[in-house]
This record gives sequence, C-alpha cells and structure tokens, in this order.
Amino acid sequence: MFKIDTEQETDNRWIAEIEELPGAMVYGETRYEAIAKVEALALRILADRLEHGETPEQLNLLFAA
Repeated sequence: MFKIDTEQETDNRWIAEIEELPGAMVYGETRYEAIAKVEALALRILADRLEHGETPEQLNLLFAA
C-alpha cells in the first residue's frame, strides 16, 4: 500500500505525492483531483517498471501465480 501525502499550496492548488515512487507528484484544483491523479500516475509508473522487467515489491501483494 502506498501512502499519499497531500498539501494545499499558497495559490490554493493541491499537491499529492507518493514518496515511495520517485516522480509520483501531481497538482490538482481540489484535494480529490490531486489524489485521483497521483493514483493514476502511480499505476502508470508501476506498469512501466513491469514492462521493463522490474518487479516492484508492492506488486507482490497484488498478484499470485
């Protein structure tokens, strides 16, 4: 499971970040939007890693063969 950190910026935008996944940081107009965007980005990052032969530890909790 990933922990999503959120914070409201001084310009009222929201930032959401998953520290365990480098590059998983996004902005949104609302907290909900920022969370949804960072979740989608995290899935893309993990899919990219799988396609390149990496097996992120977090995926071992999702799939069994």
